[in-house]
Amino acid sequence: MANNPRRAILLMNLGSPKSTAVKDVRAYLNEFLMDKRVIDMPLISRALLVRGIIVPFRAPKSAEAYKTIWTKDGSPLIVLTRQLRAALQQEIEEPVAIAMRYGGPSPKQAYDRLLAEYPSLEEVLLLPLYPHYAMSSYETAVEYAKKQHRPYADRFRLTVIKPFYNEPGYIHSLGETMRPYLDQDYDHILFSYHGIPARHIRKTDITGCHCLRQNNCCDTPSEAHAYCYRHQVFATTKLVTQQLGIPDNKFSISFQSRLGKGWLEPFTDVRLEQLPGEGIKKLLILCPAFVSDCLETLEEIEERGRETFLAAGGQSYHMIPCLNTHPLWVKTIAGWIGAYRSGDREMVSAER
Repeated sequence: MANNPRRAILLMNLGSPKSTAVKDVRAYLNEFLMDKRVIDMPLISRALLVRGIIVPFRAPKSAEAYKTIWTKDGSPLIVLTRQLRAALQQEIEEPVAIAMRYGGPSPKQAYDRLLAEYPSLEEVLLLPLYPHYAMSSYETAVEYAKKQHRPYADRFRLTVIKPFYNEPGYIHSLGETMRPYLDQDYDHILFSYHGIPARHIRKTDITGCHCLRQNNCCDTPSEAHAYCYRHQVFATTKLVTQQLGIPDNKFSISFQSRLGKGWLEPFTDVRLEQLPGEGIKKLLILCPAFVSDCLETLEEIEERGRETFLAAGGQSYHMIPCLNTHPLWVKTIAGWIGAYRSGDREMVSAER
């Protein structure tokens, strides 16, 4: 690591409850679901829905779900993000810190720690650990980090890495995490992406007339695609399956973790019930919207998804882990930082 660094790297992930206690899960869910970019309703309506209906019923159930995946070191997502930080630090000279969108450490806490240790800091390069743009993931993380940076604007600048859904290093890393599983006998690969409401797709359409408003909108070139989650998950899937030579009839896409009506379809839980009846008995499944395994992968997909598929008549079910700390993924991030250090700004996000 450089003795007197002018730049630091900040890895930003989703976050997690402090523990599996209901009170901690309730606090986490309140912060998460009260985010106006997650549930985009007027404040009073959002508060009534979240605090009056969703959280009181969901917190105890979520606490039980977290207990099934919790490790001796805590939340898998937090543990894996720390491990990614440590692995990346071995590859680059700039100091690396982590922050979470919900829970801790917050971006402010990360900024304070970096400044205390490196008072000569001039820039923080923020990498939101979300491959695809969505207002409820990448956008809210970036805006939160920017908001907490404002009091420090005269101390250091904040530079943001853009979504990397089609970046060659990311696609190669994702493909290589999949490759060992392709040697086994399987009927189908299901790419399960986190679901979002269709209205979010329309809201982030900077043209106001393309996304979900035109036939084949995701395949028709448009500047809207820079902010379109649906287009980007299709692009990721296409690129990685082409890289691995997987035929079109051997994979499909679905969306998980829906909260209500009007979300992107098809739904993962529904497809897991249907696939055995369509002759697909041996399934591989992965969740490329996440780079770190978490509740949505380990409990929703690995545990409940397996139960659903096997109960419907499936014979074998294998979840391919997220990138986590895969050596190629670590080297990919290090490569982006090295390129930026050398003056390449291709991976830097432009202001909307």
